[in-house]
Amino acid sequence: MQLKELWNFMQVDMAADNFEAEMRKSPNRQKLLKRRNLLLELQNNNKRIDSEIAVMQDRLEAVRDEAARLEALLKTALEELQAAPPADMDEAQRKLDSVQKLTDTISRYEQELTKMRKDADSRDRQQKDIRVRAAKAKQEYDQIKVVYDKEYKQDTAKLAEMKKNIEAEAAKQNPELLERYRSIKQHCTPPMARLADGQCCGCFMQLPSATLRALKEGTLVECDNCGRILYCEEE
Repeated sequence: MQLKELWNFMQVDMAADNFEAEMRKSPNRQKLLKRRNLLLELQNNNKRIDSEIAVMQDRLEAVRDEAARLEALLKTALEELQAAPPADMDEAQRKLDSVQKLTDTISRYEQELTKMRKDADSRDRQQKDIRVRAAKAKQEYDQIKVVYDKEYKQDTAKLAEMKKNIEAEAAKQNPELLERYRSIKQHCTPPMARLADGQCCGCFMQLPSATLRALKEGTLVECDNCGRILYCEEE
């Protein structure tokens, strides 16, 4: 069994995987992603406010039109009341009630218009704040990107060299053993583990005596618990 060669191959393979993982966790990359996410959040907030303003604008125009219509009705009602005084108290009360209803409705619309103007001013202040924050975030993003792009270029070249070495080492391995290694790696990393004191050093489970005997006899053995290929230093 070429387990020693496979074990050495795993060191190179895992080193590349770890380096690639470190690339993803790069502080500059994390800063860049943070600024990018902030920019996206600000853009979405700005779009949301634009949508709210559009709805408010439609409502504002509708309320203005309705308020103007009611004011015209109120003016007509007052003119009619002045031109033709009511014949009795009942008629007078009906007309006064009608005028009061119009006046109350107009007053509610005026209050709504005042509130919408305040809301519009608030949305305007929010958008101004968003523009300031977005400009700052974009400036920071551009500055970090210059540094990260240089770092990424260097790291990518290093990773490519490491993967080139992996391919060269893979060519030296037993094909069937390498295929099994890669199959295990899909669900368990690292795919190999040392044997120490009768235990799998991947999951630290005590191995049965039959498994230990098979390993000492040179048989390819996988841990019954975690599924890793077991490697004994004496192999």
